[in-house]
Amino acid sequence: RNHAASRLGEIGTDAIPKLIELFLEDDCVIREAATSSLVQIGEPAIDPLIEALQEDEEWAVREQAATALGKLRTVKAVEPLNKALRHDKDGAVRTAAIWALERIGDPEAVPALVDALMDATLREDAARVLKKLGDSRATDALVEGLQASNWIVRRHAAEALGKIGDGRSLDPLIQALSDEDWLVRRNAAESLARLKDSRAIDSLVTLLEDENEMVRDTVEGALASLGWTPESST
Repeated sequence: RNHAASRLGEIGTDAIPKLIELFLEDDCVIREAATSSLVQIGEPAIDPLIEALQEDEEWAVREQAATALGKLRTVKAVEPLNKALRHDKDGAVRTAAIWALERIGDPEAVPALVDALMDATLREDAARVLKKLGDSRATDALVEGLQASNWIVRRHAAEALGKIGDGRSLDPLIQALSDEDWLVRRNAAESLARLKDSRAIDSLVTLLEDENEMVRDTVEGALASLGWTPESST
């Protein structure tokens, strides 16, 4: 069955319904072979996959359709994936939608990803993708992410804000220098260097004696980029 699924991509459009049907197979190898064949078919598979994502009653079909659309990297799928991320009742489908939106990399996904930051089951993935997109529309949500109880979210948020470079994140990033997680502190220091605002210097100096060596090294580099030297503090 796996071999047959792999060869169906050579048939083309006529094989699309059967390949989507194979998304219900228990064997993940067969599901992956079906997805690969749909990617091989290319553009003719996009509309049937979108239809499956939006209308199929089986969550496994919707999940795999989202995955296939991500592998096809088609901008046409962004809006349907946004809708799935916001409204699909199954967590696995929503997670697959985030993955697909990450692969596509279109900024039109930002508002839906910002909404996903409010979902405890999705916020790690949403923060990671927002970090990659680096869009200023996510600034306020990522600033809130610096206060999340989930340290992974705080790490991504601290790094993402530096990539975005919005001055509104200056004070929240300075506060993040006191985070209990060393990687949040390091990412905050690195992001403050990217903001290139000298108002962060005094707070960065306090971390020169941080217990973590990587934090200390990052802080030294951040201070140097801001024009600070040990002599300038005397």
